[in-house]
Amino acid sequence: MNTNELVQVSVKAADDKRAEDIVVLDVKGISLVADYFMICHGNSEKQVEAIARELKAQAQENGIEINRLEGLDKSRWVLIDLGDIIVHVFHRDERSYYNLEKLWGDAPTLNVASMLA
Repeated sequence: MNTNELVQVSVKAADDKRAEDIVVLDVKGISLVADYFMICHGNSEKQVEAIARELKAQAQENGIEINRLEGLDKSRWVLIDLGDIIVHVFHRDERSYYNLEKLWGDAPTLNVASMLA
């Protein structure tokens, strides 16, 4: 699976669990950690957990190795390292506090709506 397909699978998995405000930042050349950061949020710990578990399930179903999964125990900020893409699943309150979109504000964003069409 190429990186673009991985991004689409991740976006669709998050959307399936009604993740809100899904943003994909193209951090190639900006970050040494990954090519893309996907950021989304849920409105409760249960929803954050459901989004993260769906992302994990879709990754496993598609043969994608999960390098690291952290934060599921409290479900306030779950980080899923899929190699070329790092997924941040926030609780709504944590997302506004950490504001990763501003931190990585110089990164272009991908058109998520076209991935869900």
